[in-house]
Amino acid sequence: MQAAQKSPRPTACLVLADGTIFYGYGFGATGQTVAELCFNTAMTGYQEIMTDPSYAGQVVTFTFPHIGNTGVTAEDDESQQGVAAGMVVKWDPTEPSNWRATADLTDWMTRQGRIGIGGIDTRRLTRAIRQLGAPHVALAHDPEGNFDIDALLQQARDWSGLEGRDLAREVSCTQSYRWDQMLWAWPDGYATQTAPLHKVVALDFGAKRNILRSLASAGCDVTVLPATATAEEVLALNPDGVFLSNGPGDPAATGEYAVPMIKGVLAADLPVFGICLGHQMLALALGAKTVKMNHGHHGANHPVKNHATGKVEITSMNHGFTVDSQSLPAGVTETHVSLFDGSNCGIRLADKPVFSVQYHPEASPGPQDSHYLFEDFTKAMAARVPA
Repeated sequence: MQAAQKSPRPTACLVLADGTIFYGYGFGATGQTVAELCFNTAMTGYQEIMTDPSYAGQVVTFTFPHIGNTGVTAEDDESQQGVAAGMVVKWDPTEPSNWRATADLTDWMTRQGRIGIGGIDTRRLTRAIRQLGAPHVALAHDPEGNFDIDALLQQARDWSGLEGRDLAREVSCTQSYRWDQMLWAWPDGYATQTAPLHKVVALDFGAKRNILRSLASAGCDVTVLPATATAEEVLALNPDGVFLSNGPGDPAATGEYAVPMIKGVLAADLPVFGICLGHQMLALALGAKTVKMNHGHHGANHPVKNHATGKVEITSMNHGFTVDSQSLPAGVTETHVSLFDGSNCGIRLADKPVFSVQYHPEASPGPQDSHYLFEDFTKAMAARVPA
């Protein structure tokens, strides 16, 4: 059978707010979307990235060219559906070649309503992102190749951006639920936690499933509450500890309702552990400030130094905002720092078992450099003497 010939006419385009246009070939859903553009340097995990709630409001440029080669499987979803607005790749997604694959990426993108564009010079685009600072873009896919560039450019320019936006409320669960699934292990896959030792309330600002699995594997009985839960609702469950999840958007905007909750939990002297957005909002609750980064940190190769041990951890990151380390108040110690740019990557209260990190210890890029954080959390709960 003769191979299908690709149309010489572009079927997708990416329009940056400064007027730069990239033409390519569309896959996945048709239509158009407007979002912030970022790039991710990870060599694996494209499905986890596309389903990570922290990517809400963003189109992801993958710097690694081989996207789609392992297909997709529901086991790797970090949430119930695709969240990132779209993807940009150098080469069109390849046919899957992996024993775990249950579908190919192109069909998955179509079902998820996510737009993809291939045939892009991702090196040039990545340089543009670094220089422009996570630009606003309009991404369009039309099989006929008909695009209203002026309209797309205006949409990109009119988009409000992520600063000041509370996206956690949009990706959070709407009602509480229990979580007992543990980390995947050969040959049985996901086991169930049947003998938990610690009762944990996890606030869902866009929680990744693998974080919840890590908590369960560490011996936690996890109850997940919506992002808008109050301190009274959290404390009514009588937890041994409280976890603050990752999530998208501006931490200052989500903090309008989350910071009062966190302050109420801190007043109860409970162990608290935060990751990513949870880290940023814990810092806000303690009196620090957060700022928007130029192009953020997105990848699985970020070196972070642990000040307490002097060790360097290879970490996975996904954030466009950061805690201003110069604003940390007395009694709050900076525990981790990025070796890429010196930005803050961890804090701890001096006199309480309260700590958080900017990166994702559950994502295993090291692969287990940072799993000790979950152990630190359970040790803090085990040492707690109830009032």
